[in-house]
Amino acid sequence: MTDPLPHSLRSDARDNRDRVLDAARALFAARGLDVPMREVARHAGVGPATLYRRFPTKRDLATAAFADQLRACQDIAEDGLADPDPWHGFCRVIERICALHAHDRGFTEAFVSAYPEAVDLAAGREQTLRAVAALARRAKEAGRLRPDFALDDLILVLMANRGIQAPTRAAGAAASRRFAAFVIQAFQASPDHAPLPPVARLVGTE
Repeated sequence: MTDPLPHSLRSDARDNRDRVLDAARALFAARGLDVPMREVARHAGVGPATLYRRFPTKRDLATAAFADQLRACQDIAEDGLADPDPWHGFCRVIERICALHAHDRGFTEAFVSAYPEAVDLAAGREQTLRAVAALARRAKEAGRLRPDFALDDLILVLMANRGIQAPTRAAGAAASRRFAAFVIQAFQASPDHAPLPPVARLVGTE
């Protein structure tokens, strides 16, 4: 008879990994990336040794925890780029990215600044930003996006969106939608728009 123990061990290891990732996602979303690794382990119901065996650093944990959000961000940007109306595509990108980031402080922190040396996060971020940059160029050429928009402005939007405080998730989502609408109006080309101050360089892709 085949000994079932190795399969059981593999199953336990998968369960532990899933619990750790679920705990990390919940804690990072609510409190950002400053949550200690030991607190993630405690929340997941595993020992610190189990956590560190799977994820030696917080960077490793964040990369795995945010994989789905990163893919969603890439899909949003690519969908916007595929829209035949570049301004409509650009507006949808702003709306959807704000919604995605509204309730996940940790993902926003990782996306805008943290762990630039994490290959998966950096590659996903750059792919998203390249698509948004291409879409912005098309929207400017169509005369719909103000000509002084810079890709760094998207990072400013995400930073501001992260700061929304609301008593419930529903209220936070509503506030984020309203914020995105204000942003879109500000980005729209208009002869009445006064020139903006110099761009604050926040990203490397232009």
